[in-house]
Amino acid sequence: MKHLLFLIAILFINSSFAQKTKPELNLKIGETYFILSHASSTITQTLNSQPNNLNLMFSYKLAFKVIGITEDVYHMEVSYQDVDMRIQVAGQTIEIDSKKKDTTDVPSTIMAAIMNKPFDVLMSKNGKVKSVEHIEKMINSVIDEFPNTDQTKKQQVKAQFLQSFGADAFKGSIEMISAIFPDAPVGKSDKWTINTILASPANAEVKTVYQLTDIVNNAYLIHGDGTMSTEHNGKAGVINGMPMKYNLTGSSITDIKIDKKTGWINELKMKQIMTGSIDVQANPQLPSGMTIPMTFNTDIVNSDK
Repeated sequence: MKHLLFLIAILFINSSFAQKTKPELNLKIGETYFILSHASSTITQTLNSQPNNLNLMFSYKLAFKVIGITEDVYHMEVSYQDVDMRIQVAGQTIEIDSKKKDTTDVPSTIMAAIMNKPFDVLMSKNGKVKSVEHIEKMINSVIDEFPNTDQTKKQQVKAQFLQSFGADAFKGSIEMISAIFPDAPVGKSDKWTINTILASPANAEVKTVYQLTDIVNNAYLIHGDGTMSTEHNGKAGVINGMPMKYNLTGSSITDIKIDKKTGWINELKMKQIMTGSIDVQANPQLPSGMTIPMTFNTDIVNSDK
C-alpha cells in the first residue's frame, strides 16, 4: 500500500510539473490598456580619437483601446498621451515635451498637437503587429496645419517625425515588448524564439530566446536573451540631411511580468548594448564622409499604470 501511494504521489508531482500553459493576449472590447515607458541611453562616439558622450532620455505614455476583435486579431485605436524627449550633449540639453506650453518651441508644439489623436493598429493574440494605419497621415496633417513655417522646413520636420514615429518605427518598437508569446503551450523553464525588426533609425534584426521562468499569483514571469544586428545591405538612413549606414551588433536582456488574465505587460525591464560604427556617406555637408565608432547602452523600464 505504501508503495502504491508513493507511485501515485510521484505521478501527481510529474503531472503537475508537466502542465502546459499558453501565455497570450486576452483583451476585451471597450477596454483601454496602457504602456508607460521610460528609456535612457548613453551613446559614446569617438570623434578625432576623442570620446564624445551623448545622453538620451525618452518617455511616453500610449493608450490602446480595443474597438473590435476578428478571429485572433485585435483592432485598436492607439494614441500618444504624453511624450518627453531630452538630449544632453556638449553641456547643452535639447528637450521636446508634449506638456510644454511654449509656442516658440516648434518641436514641442508639434508633439503636443499629436497627443490624443488616434490611429489604427491591428495586433494578433501573440503580440505581432499586423498593421499600423493612419499614423503618418495624422503626423502629416498636424505639421501641414502648423503656421508660419515654409514648405521646405515642413518637409524636413515631417521626415524627422516620420523616422521616429512613423508606421515602421512604431511597429518595431512595440513588437519589441508585445511580440513575446510562444506559438504553442509551454511549461515552466520552456524556451521559444521570436524574431523582430527594429526600423529606426536603421533596420536591425533582433532574435530573442524567451523562457517562462515562473508562474506567480496572477502573473507569468518571462526572461529573454536577445541578439541584435543592423542590416549590412540595408539602405542608408538620413539624419540632418546626411546619409548614414549603421554597422552595429549587440545583445539584450529582458525580464517581463505579464498579467495572467489579459496577457498585457505589467512590468518590463530591458537592457540593450550595441557596438560598432556609423558610416556617414559622402554628402555636400561632409564631402569625404566619415566613420564614427559608437557604443549604445540603453535601459528601458515599462509599466501599465
